[in-house]
Amino acid sequence: MAYGDGPADNDLKAGWDRFCDRLRDAGDKAFKQANPPAPIHRADAYRFLTQNLGQAFDLALETKDAAYPQIHYFTTPTMKLGGDVSDFTYRQAWISGEHSYRLTGKRGTARWLNLTVQGPRPQTIPGTDWPSLHEPFGDIPERNILGHQLQTDADGNFELFIGGGERPGNWLPTTPGSRKLFIREAFDTWGETPTTLTIERIGMDTPRPLPGPDRMIEAMDWAGDFVTGLMRDWPEHSWLTSRGVCDPDQRNQFPADKSANTADDTRRGRMAAHMIWRLQPDEALIVEMDWHDGFWIFGMGGVFVGSMDFLHRPTSYTPARTVVDADKVVRLVIAHDDPGVHNWLDSQGFSDGNLTYRNLMSQNPATFRTRLVKRADVLAHLPADTAMVSPEERATMLLERYRAIKLRFGI
Repeated sequence: MAYGDGPADNDLKAGWDRFCDRLRDAGDKAFKQANPPAPIHRADAYRFLTQNLGQAFDLALETKDAAYPQIHYFTTPTMKLGGDVSDFTYRQAWISGEHSYRLTGKRGTARWLNLTVQGPRPQTIPGTDWPSLHEPFGDIPERNILGHQLQTDADGNFELFIGGGERPGNWLPTTPGSRKLFIREAFDTWGETPTTLTIERIGMDTPRPLPGPDRMIEAMDWAGDFVTGLMRDWPEHSWLTSRGVCDPDQRNQFPADKSANTADDTRRGRMAAHMIWRLQPDEALIVEMDWHDGFWIFGMGGVFVGSMDFLHRPTSYTPARTVVDADKVVRLVIAHDDPGVHNWLDSQGFSDGNLTYRNLMSQNPATFRTRLVKRADVLAHLPADTAMVSPEERATMLLERYRAIKLRFGI
């Protein structure tokens, strides 16, 4: 048997050819104006694409049946999407308002957990003419429940019902447009454990049907939209649609006196700000924030705003893992090599990147200051009592990070 002998051959091949053409177009975006021409940046752009190529059909086909839901990690240490933060985990399950579901799990010790039912994905961001962010983003939160609101037994076990008639206890309603369960978990200390989760449709009593040609072609088209969208939208989405970024040319500083307390931030249950940085080989950047309460996270990202290598390198800091100076100021140092400062953020050899700030448990405003200095002079610009670490202590810190991240993802 050869091509053309099957009645669906032409349609399947045409669908695959369209996907390959779109993948080729997505690859061309590695050379966009926003991405520096240095070889390491060009390679990283292709890595951003190939990491997501690996999950394109998991999202488009393997998990995309709301009658047979599955929970899927869409960011991991080896798979990043724009805007992901090092100390978060991100999971989703495709659902439908036509069905009801039972989510069971065991609450871990992560400091923050948010489970959200997401509604329809509009063509444009509400209130603007800007297109919605690429799939699987862009849909509108409908209802959510936080980790501390879950009712659990003494061992942390729980069940959460989604959709259907109202129930006492853990229940999230859906609407006819509900399409996704979006799960974010954030970690503070290295010893915190993840929440285990599994989902099933209530009344699921038959095997999932196998995909036929029409379903396969639909998945090819969805995956083509996904890979072209992620290369098209990042990093421009950050400064076109986010109030946390004022101007892509405003490098090495957060927006002036960013209070990170907009109405949109409030709906999302967090405050956020974002900085685009650029360092020459002989430079370092000192980032300062006056201490405030709450659960905040600083995380390093690349040009395409995907998180940097957080498994092996110091790319993020939280209250539990940050040394605060005696004057109650948080000081972080972005540098190409280890300056011996405890709060070092590793640029990983990139000349350009992003630093994101999230605050999840407080509405206190954050005020940021930055200073671009020569790398050789960085210690002269820091307080005399700045916490320092030896190479041996840094190695211990990195091993502790490595083990904790692996625990979060079960790898």
